[in-house]
Amino acid sequence: MEVLRPQLVRIGGRIYRKNPIQEQTYQHEEEDEDFYQGFVECAEEPCDAYEVVQTQQGFRCTVKAPSLLYKHIVGKRGDTRKKLEVETKTSISIPKPGQEGEIVITGQHRSGVISARTRIDVLLLTFRRKQPFTHFLAFFLNEVEVQERFLKFQEEVLEKCSMDHGVDSTIFQNPKKLHLTIGMLVLLSEQEIQQTCEMLQQCKEEFIDDISGGKPLEVEMAGIEYMNDDPGMVDVLYAKVHMKDGSNRLQELVDRVLERFQASGLIVKEWNSVKLHATVMNTLFRKDPNAEGRYNLYTADGKYIFKERESFDGRNILKHEELPGRSCHPEVINRRLSEVRGRSPASSEPWLQRWET
Repeated sequence: MEVLRPQLVRIGGRIYRKNPIQEQTYQHEEEDEDFYQGFVECAEEPCDAYEVVQTQQGFRCTVKAPSLLYKHIVGKRGDTRKKLEVETKTSISIPKPGQEGEIVITGQHRSGVISARTRIDVLLLTFRRKQPFTHFLAFFLNEVEVQERFLKFQEEVLEKCSMDHGVDSTIFQNPKKLHLTIGMLVLLSEQEIQQTCEMLQQCKEEFIDDISGGKPLEVEMAGIEYMNDDPGMVDVLYAKVHMKDGSNRLQELVDRVLERFQASGLIVKEWNSVKLHATVMNTLFRKDPNAEGRYNLYTADGKYIFKERESFDGRNILKHEELPGRSCHPEVINRRLSEVRGRSPASSEPWLQRWET
């Protein structure tokens, strides 16, 4: 346990400490009430950031949440909700399973309503993090020229390095799925998807057009690098991406998009900057062509998935600088932003893409 560096949860402008011991013991929905006891002591201080309405009966506050997460507020046999109500002296109304709506908190005391709201937010955030990713923000790198150069790179690697440990055709990225990921999201309702699309449009209007000058940004994929420390035991090999004019505009753009989505809570804040890269080889593809590193850690019911992977020896691949891991992608920046719904995979615009596993 990291005593000096506990895991923190940011809600409504305040920071709460989480108890990592309790979270590690979580395995099934039946243990929700045990987990609840672990974070109660960290969520006591009222927060003034919530909108609480005074009524004739007392005070009232609402919480928007996708129906998929209601069960974690209710708990086994309703125990979690009962504990919340007793300890905060409030009444909590939750829509029935399968029905979208708002969680309504009412009580005689404003502080109790705020306390209940804070604890519910902690629960929602915690169990949202246990959901598998559903969408990702990305720039597609699947133009014809890029795909052709990638296939040539794959051909030469298999020709020259196929005898190296772990190197085979199954660990290469699908050329139609080459992309630069900005961030991963868990969107659990149509409302959240719509909210994300609107936020993308706001980013476009507020700063993307200014950074890009209203024109496509020219970038190049030049050179290859690996994720871990040992080139003899590589799990992810990626192509490095740079602006052709030597500027930092693409990095600035994606960092500002990431910052906006982190501030909204749609993307969990784990880093302050996007590492621009295009995955070309990933050992998780051996068993799951749709896998993408650490993005598939949990099933829909929150159970952890352990994915075995066989690393490959990348030393000879890295020695061959003449391998065509280079290409120019002339139009990376957006002409419009939207959720991909049956659109041609040849698009080079940044999109909110559904994550398929």
